[in-house]
Amino acid sequence: MMRDLGTANIPAEELDELERYARTSAGPELRDLLLSLSRCIRDGATITVADDSTALTPNQAAERLGMSRTHLYKLLDRGEIPFHRVGRDRRIRLPDLADFEARRQRDRRELAERFANQHRTRAEAIDDIADLL
Repeated sequence: MMRDLGTANIPAEELDELERYARTSAGPELRDLLLSLSRCIRDGATITVADDSTALTPNQAAERLGMSRTHLYKLLDRGEIPFHRVGRDRRIRLPDLADFEARRQRDRRELAERFANQHRTRAEAIDDIADLL
């Protein structure tokens, strides 16, 4: 089951209060969750609540990931995102899609760090060579 929560009418003062609570009284996990929630509400994002049994169509999953349906089917065919069949149609469990999103984010961060380190290593090597000359 998935349900969108109406957030448009939440006053800014209440969000300020939620953020104060998150920063002063909540544990680290709850703090991060509440601050993320508050940021999303302030940005006007739609907040959707879903249980673990929620399954998405390939169209819904592709839209959520911000990619074409064709690319999503390639990921499904390569086994990068688990799916099950309902008749001849494919369905993707929301937790499996969230796991894929988290892996993709982690891989992007690691790649960016590698490029940053590569640039830094190259700059240091150039400095070392310049010092030798």
